[in-house]
Amino acid sequence: MPLIVTYTNLGFGLLTIDNKVYMNKQVNLTDINVFVVLAEVGSFTKAAEKLSCSRSYISKQLAQLESALGVTLLIRTTRTQHLTAQGEILFAQCSNALSGISGAIDTVVDSSHSLSGSIKINCIGGHIGEDVVAPLINDFMNTYPHINIEIDFSSKRVDLISGEFDFVFRMGKLEDSALIAQKLTDIKIDTYVSPQYLSLYGKPTSPKELTRHKCIIGSIKNWVFTHGKTNRKLDVFVNGSLTCKNGRVMVSSAVAGNGVIRVPKIYCKAELDSGLLVQLFDDWHIDSTPFYLMYVKDQHQPARLRVFKEFIINRFKNS
Repeated sequence: MPLIVTYTNLGFGLLTIDNKVYMNKQVNLTDINVFVVLAEVGSFTKAAEKLSCSRSYISKQLAQLESALGVTLLIRTTRTQHLTAQGEILFAQCSNALSGISGAIDTVVDSSHSLSGSIKINCIGGHIGEDVVAPLINDFMNTYPHINIEIDFSSKRVDLISGEFDFVFRMGKLEDSALIAQKLTDIKIDTYVSPQYLSLYGKPTSPKELTRHKCIIGSIKNWVFTHGKTNRKLDVFVNGSLTCKNGRVMVSSAVAGNGVIRVPKIYCKAELDSGLLVQLFDDWHIDSTPFYLMYVKDQHQPARLRVFKEFIINRFKNS
């Protein structure tokens, strides 16, 4: 009948063999490893060489193991040594177990250092996700072709601790969190309008006058302005002639002359360059909003996650 060996705690303080519990002494993995090596190489001298230790250390570890188990595992004379029946059983069981542990460790280390596998990302959608983040991910995949990317553009609240995602791209002020929030850049936001609208309704000279103008709003109705010279703040509650949370629709509506928009500049850079839209105020501006890459703090981060983080940070740093 095979010997059943069970470790009942991580420190190997309790050892069960054939349903018998040995608690008189600690049985640790080092003792078992020394015994397995000794049985494999066939002599104390060779075992000491393989483990880079002394013969007396080998003898001590074997004695500890035999004492803890209450059995003799190895018979040694001046010329030879051989395993007892109990030693043969323990060697067969433990050598396979140690081989499995070694294989598991190799697999974990290889996967950690390998530039392959999947990276799961959550990102805000629209212009930021499609025109800023997506091109960076395309370049990253060209650089690291064995890494697969799973990207989700939903705006749901994400729990990185749960492991659903490895990274999250987010805009705006963040709540206090145990996560790492690496600031990538500041996104410039301002108010823009079409020359067509100004010709019909006139140009407001102060943000206060926006209450009498048509505005195209997303999720924010309270527009906060800062004066460029005095840093004076001004809150303006605007009314929406169009309410829509899609940035492309907001820009196209402004181009059509339907009102004033408050959006990140990158949303309408082409329209500004072509003159379809113009900046509304010279002296008043809206504070920029930070753009973050968020991830869980992990000093042993797998290589694929580490290179992605460094790739994204360096691209923003050099842009």
